[in-house]
Amino acid sequence: MKTALIQITSSDDPAANLDMVHDMIAEAATNGVRFVLTPEVTNCVSTSTTRQREVLQYQEDDITLASLQAQAAELGIWLLIGSLGIKTHDADGRFANRSFMINPQGEIVAQYDKIHMFDVQVTEHETFRESANYRPGTQAVVADTDFGKVGMTICYDVRFPHLHAKLAQEGATILTVPAAFSPVTGAAHWEPLLRARAIETGCWVLAPAQCGEHPKTRGKTRYTHGHSLIVAPWGEVVIDAGSEPGIHYFDLDDTSVTDARRKVPSLTHARPFDGP
Repeated sequence: MKTALIQITSSDDPAANLDMVHDMIAEAATNGVRFVLTPEVTNCVSTSTTRQREVLQYQEDDITLASLQAQAAELGIWLLIGSLGIKTHDADGRFANRSFMINPQGEIVAQYDKIHMFDVQVTEHETFRESANYRPGTQAVVADTDFGKVGMTICYDVRFPHLHAKLAQEGATILTVPAAFSPVTGAAHWEPLLRARAIETGCWVLAPAQCGEHPKTRGKTRYTHGHSLIVAPWGEVVIDAGSEPGIHYFDLDDTSVTDARRKVPSLTHARPFDGP
C-alpha cells in the first residue's frame, strides 16, 4: 500500500498551515498514495498560550479538520491528521492534543487524545510543561481500516512501551507516532525509541514529524527535530525524512508483520509475574 509521510514546519497560523498541508496532500494523492499522515499539532505550533486561545477552535468548528475531511473524501484516501490542538469544554480550559483517522468518505473513524504529557526539563534553558495547556487523554485507540488495524499514539507516548504492546495485542499491525519532537531529545532518542517499538510489537511504525525553526510567537522561537521515520516490523528504518519539509513515500507490504512475528512471537509470550 502506497503511503506518504508529510513533514512540515507549522506556524501559529492555522489557515496558512492548512493551505500548505492541503497542497502537499493533493500532491501525494496525485502520486497514487492511499494513506497520508501529517505530524503532531498540524494546525498550530505556538509557544504562547494567549495565541493558542486566539486561534484554536472547538472540534465542531475547526477549519483544519473540516477541510481535510472534505479533501480526503474528494481524493478517496485514508488520512491520519497526526494531531490538532483543539479547544475543550473542560472546566480548567485546557486543550486536547487529538489525532484523527479519516476514511476515504471523509468520515472520522477514530480519534485519540494524547495520553502522556511532555513535562520535562531537557536542558537548563529548555523546559516543557505540556500539561499546563493540554489535558491528557485516558483511552487507548485502535482504528479499523481496510488495510488493517492502526494503533494511534502521539509523540511523547513513544516512551511508554506498555501502551504500544497493548495496541498490538488488540490487533494493531501499524502504529502511528506523529510528533513535534525536541531537537535535543530527538537527536538522542527519536530513532532508537521508534525502532524499539517496532521490534517489540512486530508492527510497522509510521512517524510523521514537525521539523526545523518555527516562526516566532510573541518573540520566542521553537525548534523541532524532523526526521519523520518509517520503521519496518523487524526494526530497520526504511524512510528517514531528514530535517527539511517534504513528502516521503513508501509501499507498505502485508507480509512483514507476519514474518517478524513468526520469527519472534514475543506478543504471545508475555506472562504475568509477581513482585517486587
